[in-house]
Amino acid sequence: MRAALTASRPVCPRCLRPLATCICALVRPTAHRTEVLVLQHPQEQRQAKNSVALLRLSLARCEVVVGERFDDAALRALLHRPGLETRLLYPDVPAAPAPLASAAAPAAPVRLVVIDATWRKSLRLLLEHPLLAALPRLSLDAPPPTRYRAIRAARRADQVSTLEATVQALAALDGQSFDGAPLLDAFGGFVAAVAARQRPRTEAGPG
Repeated sequence: MRAALTASRPVCPRCLRPLATCICALVRPTAHRTEVLVLQHPQEQRQAKNSVALLRLSLARCEVVVGERFDDAALRALLHRPGLETRLLYPDVPAAPAPLASAAAPAAPVRLVVIDATWRKSLRLLLEHPLLAALPRLSLDAPPPTRYRAIRAARRADQVSTLEATVQALAALDGQSFDGAPLLDAFGGFVAAVAARQRPRTEAGPG
């Protein structure tokens, strides 16, 4: 049965989504200097609403690692690269463990670490991985309203999608050389397409 279902739903080899929901037409190659490492919770990888696939295909220097538990050696190798300063993109909230060092202005190019998970799961990742929690942090100042709310509920008013948060962080780190507007517009198209697919089921009501 599983083989039959797989055969009936061909997958795009580039974005790894079913051809019916392929996002390749929305990809916007975006020049950027800062490296991006996305630590993605396995449950997010399977979400049709997830924004990381579009981000990964649009940013040339974006690495996505799927996992929930990492041993120290593997995590250290992921977080730190020669010649780069590491920053963790994470909100300044009391529930999160305090980093070991404050995030001074970087003196070298940055490797930006982004957690792609629900708020509860991202906090658990920090609590269970002291190497990650110790990183100097980059917090977003009053991010613009998210377009994500049309398809995915948020617990906090300042919560945005992983793509939107990363684009704003890259704008802060790379300065005027970074133009994320085309990618944000593409993300708006992605949200609209997902919302359109959800609408028929919502309008039909319980079956």
